[in-house]
Amino acid sequence: MHLSPVPPRRRILLAAAAAAATALLTTGPVAAEPLSAGAAEPTDRQQQYAAAAAEQGVPQSILLGVSYLESRWDTHPGQPSTSGGYGPMHLTDADQVLSGPSSSHVDEDEDPRGDDSRPLVVDAAAAAAPAGDVLPQASLQTLDAAAALTGLSAEALRTDAAANIRGGAALLTSYQKELGAPTGADSDPAAWYGAVARYSGADTEDAAAAFADEVYDQIRIGAGRTTDDGQRVTLAASAVTPDESGLHRLGLRRAERPDGLECPVRVACEWIPAPYEKYGPNPGDYGNHDLGARPAQQKIEYIVIHDTEGYFGPSVKLVQTKTYLGWHYTLRSVDGYVAQHIKAKDVGWHAGNWYVNAKSIGIEHEGFAGHGTWYTEAMYRTSAKLVRHLALRFQIPLDRQHILGHDNVSGTVASTVRGMHWDPGPYWDWSHYFELMQAPFQSTGTPQSGLVTIDPTYATNQPAFYGCNQQPPGVPTPTPPAQPCPLRPSSSVILHTAPSETAPLVNDKGLRPDGSPDTMYISDHGARASAGQTYALAGIQGDWTAIWYLGQKAWFYNPASAPTAKWAEGFVVTPKPGKATIPVYGRAYPERAAYPSYIPYQTISPLQYTFAAGQRYALGGVLPGEYYRAVTFDGSAPGDWTVVRGENKYVQIQFGHRVMYANLDDVQILPAAEGAAQ
Repeated sequence: MHLSPVPPRRRILLAAAAAAATALLTTGPVAAEPLSAGAAEPTDRQQQYAAAAAEQGVPQSILLGVSYLESRWDTHPGQPSTSGGYGPMHLTDADQVLSGPSSSHVDEDEDPRGDDSRPLVVDAAAAAAPAGDVLPQASLQTLDAAAALTGLSAEALRTDAAANIRGGAALLTSYQKELGAPTGADSDPAAWYGAVARYSGADTEDAAAAFADEVYDQIRIGAGRTTDDGQRVTLAASAVTPDESGLHRLGLRRAERPDGLECPVRVACEWIPAPYEKYGPNPGDYGNHDLGARPAQQKIEYIVIHDTEGYFGPSVKLVQTKTYLGWHYTLRSVDGYVAQHIKAKDVGWHAGNWYVNAKSIGIEHEGFAGHGTWYTEAMYRTSAKLVRHLALRFQIPLDRQHILGHDNVSGTVASTVRGMHWDPGPYWDWSHYFELMQAPFQSTGTPQSGLVTIDPTYATNQPAFYGCNQQPPGVPTPTPPAQPCPLRPSSSVILHTAPSETAPLVNDKGLRPDGSPDTMYISDHGARASAGQTYALAGIQGDWTAIWYLGQKAWFYNPASAPTAKWAEGFVVTPKPGKATIPVYGRAYPERAAYPSYIPYQTISPLQYTFAAGQRYALGGVLPGEYYRAVTFDGSAPGDWTVVRGENKYVQIQFGHRVMYANLDDVQILPAAEGAAQ
């Protein structure tokens, strides 16, 4: 969601430190002989795990479990994770990653607070990423250690799955030996808890334990899936009660977990507060969030998913800067460690839309929206536990109308639409994320039900984006030269003006006011729908399905043999009879009459889009018109720290890639099946 140039090497992969962080699944023992010198490597992935386990002396269940928690056994050939880890075993190579491009995610015209009545300008000096706490160097360069242990080259360990698995197995065995614990492929998996915990790369005992616990939990329930390169791998369920004594011999620090920390149990979480402080003489010179009394004063409607566009340590230092921005949590990629910065009752400055900020919790994930990197399973799992915990506590529905990406948050007024951010980007695996939250996307209807929920098969859905590592944040105009991105799994489906791959992409006039088609440039998200988003059906033609999208029909490829969407039931919104068009808004503010004389009226300003008669958009809820007044450090302004609530109400609709709002008085709400297009 934010961030500044990637800092020098010593701070860059602080999360990468925990890089070898995820352990999970296990397979029942598979007989395998150690590889002899010059022996051909098995081509079957299951046998590659078996051979590496036998060769290096580690139980297969431990090797498979750790690998699953790091990568779900995927190879991501030659591409690092967001914390610099490579391959199924997530071997970290900070030097290699640091040779890549830097990033910045504070735009010069960005207002992360999103309140045009008091715009926030982030000082350039404040946005310069300070040094972050550095994890042990060994955690940042596990690939080097694996090379030394196996004699394999760094290039092979980065790009060859079998070599990478052998390297990870060698690391696990070396950690086990250092603890003075028994080794061997037939040794008791219960005795490997300390080595698994160390593999996480975590620098705190609770984070290392959380990683190891996830691995052993997965071993107990088993797993099976097809990897990104088409290999079927299975972990047979096995009852194991780990011996946790090795954890305390690792010498890791114990993080403080004070009372009131808002994290679920068995998640490594630490309180690192964002400052609520003044920095200048005026009452409004303060940062980097606002005090609140949620949910008693105002319901929390949303949880907003961001990525940091930088690394964990510098991000945490930035949120500790009073002249910067504030969000509620930051997650580390390598081990899923969580830092909480703001209490849920208070309002962060993170989404670029004050209405959404006032009604949301912001969660930052270490990573990049448009680099050639992937998010670790360890981070997905911790984030899913955190979001589910918060959603249950605050009664937030676990759906894509309420669990938003930053890329789903609308600009406040027409002039701010183009500068809104697009993280966590098209490579975030929304379908898997919701499965982890125990709220999977499911088919609830038929083609006659009138709604479709986007849900492509993540592993095989690989749109041909370009411009990775080159995009200026928030700006959808390519800066030549723009190179093709590596083909990678994605949650996005591409939207065309007609049912054909050769038809132009649809136009988002907020991004391209000249009416030209949007593009496949990585940050140009105006012609994309994302997994979990539900749209009103506008037509079906052969293998193509149309949805209503930004005032037009948008077509996506959806063959019955390999569907990219699920049929859904629900309600749609359409203009009331007699209204040719109605406005849509980026925020749901009260009417003028709701404001007392001492609180300035906040203009209700429509966006540049048109919602015309005959169009239908999926209903995401009915919301009150609200404005949270918070403009001074000490609450000294008239009406400060209060909610202005009007008589008017709004409907939230899935109008495009972003959610938007229409006045309830302008629309009628209908069952989606009523008059559904076919």
